[in-house]
Amino acid sequence: MDRAWLAPTNTFAGLSLVLDRVAESRDESTWIVEQARSPAARYLLLDAAGEAFLRRDGDRLRWLDVDERERWLGDTRASLLGVAYERPHFLLVADDPGRIDELERALDARRESLRSAGLLLDADEAGLFAYAKGLSHWQRETRFCTHCGAALLLVAAGHRAQCTNAECARLHFPRTDAAVIMLVEHEGACLLGRQAGWPAGRYSTLAGFVEPGEALEDAVRREVAEEAGVIVDEVRYHSSQPWPMPASLMVGFIATARSRHIARRDHELEDARWFTPQQIVDGIADGSFLPSTQLSVSYQLLTYWLQCRAGLDLAALVEAAAAP
Repeated sequence: MDRAWLAPTNTFAGLSLVLDRVAESRDESTWIVEQARSPAARYLLLDAAGEAFLRRDGDRLRWLDVDERERWLGDTRASLLGVAYERPHFLLVADDPGRIDELERALDARRESLRSAGLLLDADEAGLFAYAKGLSHWQRETRFCTHCGAALLLVAAGHRAQCTNAECARLHFPRTDAAVIMLVEHEGACLLGRQAGWPAGRYSTLAGFVEPGEALEDAVRREVAEEAGVIVDEVRYHSSQPWPMPASLMVGFIATARSRHIARRDHELEDARWFTPQQIVDGIADGSFLPSTQLSVSYQLLTYWLQCRAGLDLAALVEAAAAP
C-alpha cells in the first residue's frame, strides 16, 4: 500500500491504516497459538528497558521469524499486536540481561530507544515499536491487583491482566495518561517556553497532564495559565500522538490567547516568551533558537503554525542552518 499521500501528521500516528489489532480474537487461545506458529508470523523484540532490536546494517526493525523465536526465545511469552500485510505480528521481551549481547550477535542487530529509532524507522515500524513499548511497559508495571494485592496473570494475548485471587478475579486493562500540548498564538506571535535542563536555545510548546474530571480544552487553558499566566479563549484540536514514554497520549491543540501578558506561576519553566515567525527564522539561522525534535508533537504544531501564518517550512529552515 502506497502511504505517501496518507502520511500521518504526527510520528506514530496512522498505524491503523495497515494494522488490524484483531481485538475480537484475543481470547481465542487456539487461534492465537496457530498464528504464533505460522511461518508468516513476525516477532518484534524488545529488551527489558523497552529498546528495540534493529538491523545492524540499516534503519529497520530486526524482526524474528517463528524459527528464530523458537531457537532463541522459545519459553518467552508472546503478546499479539495484530495482523498487518496479512501476517500476524507479536511482541517478545528479552528480559534476561545476561543474554542481550548474545542475542545482538546472533541476530546481527543493535538496540535503539524509541526516541532515537522513531526518527529512523518508517511510519509503520515506528508505530509498531511505540505500540509494543507501551504494551510491554504496562505488562511489566502491572503485576499485582490494586484491589486485593494478589498476583495478576496476563490473559487476552497480553492485553488484559486477571487477578489470581478467585474471590476477586478482577480484570485490569492497559492505561493511557492523557496529556495536552498546545501552540498558543496571539496576533501573529506564538508562545513558547523552555525548561532549565534543556539544551541552550531550545523552546517548545507548552504541555501538561489532564487532571481528573477535566475536559481537554480546559486542561489546555489551565496548563497555559499555570505555566505562563496567559489566559486562553479559543482551543482547537490539531492532532494526537501516542507517547509511550512510558504511557502517555499527547493531544495537540492550537489555542488563542487574550493578550501577551506573561506571569509564570508554577515555576516549571525557566523562560516563556512570544515569538514571531521572523524571530524564529532569525533564531534558527544564528543558533539562538532550537526547536523540539521532529519526533515530537511540538515540532509538528510549530511546523503547522509557521506554514499557515507565514508560508515557512520549518524542516527547510533547520536543514539550511545545519548546512556547512
